[in-house]
Amino acid sequence: MSEFIPYQLPRLSEQDMVARSKEFLRDMEGRRSARVFSPEAIPLEAVRHCIATAATAPSGAHKQPWTFCLVTDPVLRSRIREAAEAEEYKNYHGRMSDAWLKDLEPFDTNHVKPFIEEAPALIVVFKQVFDEQVEGKKPNYYVNESVGIAVGMLLTALHQIGLVALTHTPSPMAFLAEALERPKNERAYLNIPIGYPAEGLTVPNLTRKPLEEVLVEYHGV
Repeated sequence: MSEFIPYQLPRLSEQDMVARSKEFLRDMEGRRSARVFSPEAIPLEAVRHCIATAATAPSGAHKQPWTFCLVTDPVLRSRIREAAEAEEYKNYHGRMSDAWLKDLEPFDTNHVKPFIEEAPALIVVFKQVFDEQVEGKKPNYYVNESVGIAVGMLLTALHQIGLVALTHTPSPMAFLAEALERPKNERAYLNIPIGYPAEGLTVPNLTRKPLEEVLVEYHGV
């Protein structure tokens, strides 16, 4: 049995809780995905802190089934782009349904993905489908859920330090494990280009669902 240690979270007044939550909401309402990045170098120490923040996410049985690969090598990024575009070409020319392609029209996307090379860094997230140990394979639990939570925290942390990102899924993504020489227990989960927004960046004029469409409350009498 694990040892338990005391844990205490500072308690805020209700007024402070509301004020801080409003401020955080206002800030996060400004988060947008970007497909055009400035080539300017970014502070990698700050990015590492964001990844460390993501790694504080809860996970099934505390297995922490994630690996974050930070890629700045231009040769590797070029190789990843080439492989990603090969898969994306197949996606846009046969794999994707007409309905899917229609839903992508507001984003003006196609199989060409220059942001993989233009962004100064990629964070390629892998999920560990099992734990490889000396004594053999050990199961991991709720892997997709755990890694998804960690990625959400990563995107939030990146936004907090003034960087933009894109969640890119050039499926199937086996080429990422090959390019980055990852072990057999890891599967690519997301490719995330990150950087400063390009000068003059524009994004689709989209709206988010209002709270009343996404929140259902249940209160006793």
